Parts: sequence; C-alpha cells; structure tokens
Amino acid sequence: MSASSPVTRGAEAASPLALATLNFLAWVAERPRSYEEAMDAWRTTCPRLTVWEDAVDAGLVRIDSAGAAGMGRARLCLTEAGRARLSRAAASPPAPPS
Repeated sequence: MSASSPVTRGAEAASPLALATLNFLAWVAERPRSYEEAMDAWRTTCPRLTVWEDAVDAGLVRIDSAGAAGMGRARLCLTEAGRARLSRAAASPPAPPS
C-alpha cells in the first residue's frame, strides 16, 4: 500500500483493527477476488483478528455465488457500505501521529 492509499490515512485508520479492515476492503476493491482467494489470503487463527468475518457481518462485502461452480469460485464484492467506508477513509485528513 502506498502512502496515498485510503487505508493509511484518516481517523478510521486509528486502531489496528480499523486499519486491517480498510486494508481488506482496499484489497477486495483492487480486482475481482474469489471466496477461496480471500480465505487463503486473510485466514487467521487469532480470535481477536476477525477482519474477514467482521467485514461480512458489517455488510461491507458480500459473497456472490450466482453462477459459481462451488463456494470457492464465488466472487467477493464490496457493497455500497464498503465502498463508502473506503471513500470516507480516502477523504479524511491524515490522522495525527500517536
């Protein structure tokens, strides 16, 4: 991620979990992703780092399985709420250093 990336600026990037969520949303927005690819890239065994699950639960991403040959081929898509979260982060002034 570059310094001008929406995930490295703004108040929403203040906490590590918020930053991880924004990184995840930016990753999904970058190009089409499959469910299988997302699970491989964002898998964690840490019960406190639930970025993938939290983004789905919060309605920031959705799994589009229409026409997919199995769940692994289903497409992961940003929802309107996910796009809005990225836009807000990009428009926010840089957060002050901690």
